[in-house]
Amino acid sequence: MNRSVGKILSFSLIAALLFSVLSCSRVDSGNYFGRTVPPDDNVLRYVSGAEPESFDPHISSGQPEARIYMALFDGLVENDPKTLLPIPAIAKSWQISSNVDVFVFKLRDNAKWSDGTPISANDFVYSFRRGFDAETLSRTASLGYFIRYSEDFNNGDVFVKKDGRFLLEHEVNGTEPYTVNAFGPETEFAKFINGPTRLTLPGDEKERAKLFEKDEKLRMAVDGAEFVPVSAEDIGVEAVDDMTLRLTLRQSAPFFLGLLAHQFFRPVPRHIVEKHGRDWTKPENIVTNGAFKVKHHRPYDELFVIKNENYWDAENVHLDGIKFYPIDENATILNLYKGGAIDAFLNHSVPASWIDEVRQYKDEYLDHPENATAYYSMNITKPPFDDVRVRRAFQMSVDRDALSNYRKVTKPLYDLTPAGIFPDYDKARAMVSEEMRVEKKKTPEEWAKYNRFDPAEARRLLGEAGFPVEGSEGNFACPKFPTDSVSLTFNTNENNRMVAEFMQAQWKRHLGITVSLKSQEFRTFLKDRNDLQYTGLAQSLWSGDYMDPFTFLGLHYGRQNDGGSGFADKEYDRMLDEANSELDFQKRYEKLARAEAYVMDKLPVVTLSIYATNWLKKPYVKGMYPNPGTLHPWKFVYIEKDPAKWDRNVDNIMAESNPRTTAQLEELKRTMTQN
Repeated sequence: MNRSVGKILSFSLIAALLFSVLSCSRVDSGNYFGRTVPPDDNVLRYVSGAEPESFDPHISSGQPEARIYMALFDGLVENDPKTLLPIPAIAKSWQISSNVDVFVFKLRDNAKWSDGTPISANDFVYSFRRGFDAETLSRTASLGYFIRYSEDFNNGDVFVKKDGRFLLEHEVNGTEPYTVNAFGPETEFAKFINGPTRLTLPGDEKERAKLFEKDEKLRMAVDGAEFVPVSAEDIGVEAVDDMTLRLTLRQSAPFFLGLLAHQFFRPVPRHIVEKHGRDWTKPENIVTNGAFKVKHHRPYDELFVIKNENYWDAENVHLDGIKFYPIDENATILNLYKGGAIDAFLNHSVPASWIDEVRQYKDEYLDHPENATAYYSMNITKPPFDDVRVRRAFQMSVDRDALSNYRKVTKPLYDLTPAGIFPDYDKARAMVSEEMRVEKKKTPEEWAKYNRFDPAEARRLLGEAGFPVEGSEGNFACPKFPTDSVSLTFNTNENNRMVAEFMQAQWKRHLGITVSLKSQEFRTFLKDRNDLQYTGLAQSLWSGDYMDPFTFLGLHYGRQNDGGSGFADKEYDRMLDEANSELDFQKRYEKLARAEAYVMDKLPVVTLSIYATNWLKKPYVKGMYPNPGTLHPWKFVYIEKDPAKWDRNVDNIMAESNPRTTAQLEELKRTMTQN
């Protein structure tokens, strides 16, 4: 989840800041960090991060857009404002098969688009199919690959039809057949989608030819066969009736319900998309189904959304509107907040130089555990990072404790998943780590350094890879290393540059290698990273999409993934599939931990930090919590005018009861049924 700089500061914010500075008599400079007066209107003013790439929830993968989508679009489920666990939204209830591979949702009959058009199960069928269509160019489609045949459709694969029937995967590959047990209403589509998995092959003839060269048995099995493209109608999404939606997965996925709150699974209005094409998201055209709708959008200035009167739960939406400001210059954000021009802002935005000062404001500063990590992807498809020894050298020459001390609000990251967020998984990972130590015949002292901070071993590995390090402590050099073809690319942001410069100094000090820094505007950076159009290393900031370790392990899963390194490994995929097929909670964690150990041995990334929330909100902003993803269901947020009811000591905010949201949450949770 990356952020960029809002290069044009909102004129309305400048005016508000000047006004607040001139109105010093209204500033409470003792108890609060700057001017603390609720706005006269009922509109929240929030800095969301980068200028949004798109208002189409199928397109963007960034966290700034995710926050906006949560205002504009409702999905089957929504995130609980404190825990991020799934709560009912357009789906009022659901049932899940015993194997956790079929989900049947009952939809609300009063859900509508903002233009008054009713929402039905067919809207979700259309939207899911559109999201998986390669022409949509969704960067988050891989999140839904657990839906049966969705990955095959997205990749343009084909079924194989021979002698009048479709060949099955287990017949050709000798694998165990996977058949979905019937769950829910009987339909013709269910007969097809529940059957044994069909064999699929690449749709591109040249790619198939390469497979056949490597696998004579496969070539013979499909000789003379007809290749039938996997279509949108083949994926496991079905409108059983107008108010019943069924999703059929390719295997068990215990995390899947929580994943459905992600923007990719939020529906788009077919009647508007088909009418306006790519222009459907323009402010004059866009139709939404969330608690808010677009009033106006001035790029790099302001997005103003107002309450959607056709929202199914409109009577419980407290705000009249939200003004989202696209700014990512941290000092500017802090000054605007201090001046009272904004009410709250995005996470990771308090600069290290400000932290000691803002920490004293216990009613405003939110420093809580976060389901988020920072790492650098290494482009393993190009030299020199196609050599695991080079990758390990760069990993082991970084002092992460020093990095966290420098950042003040982060903790060292040594694995793909952050420690401290999933305590039971941490226990499983510790057990697996000890098993690996014994297997690799390492002493506890040696194992403590493996893939961690060991500059001497890092230099040895570089030499073994053909890049000997010369000199002594404080004066190392690595003359054969191709510094002209290696750079560290990141998107423009003060914090990102600080970390990049720290890392540059670490590699210079410990390896004698000067890595050049390359800053890019967010949109350009994200495309280059995802398309592997960078040399060397690229920044990766990831905020978990749901509360399960797989949200991090899945970054490197499958042929197309969000890992940003070019890593794709069938054995890793198999290990994760096996783990997610395990329905015993603890055994699943142990299998996930073994998969994590496997990928960390391949090491496609340089791990950096575990993030903390690190943001501020005015004490009169209620219903807005430092949840593990800093994602806010805006319908629960409100502005409290009475100072006696303002937040006090936000260190305890996650444990406190909020009467204006608790009743709604409990009512929603009571509607949930689960088998």
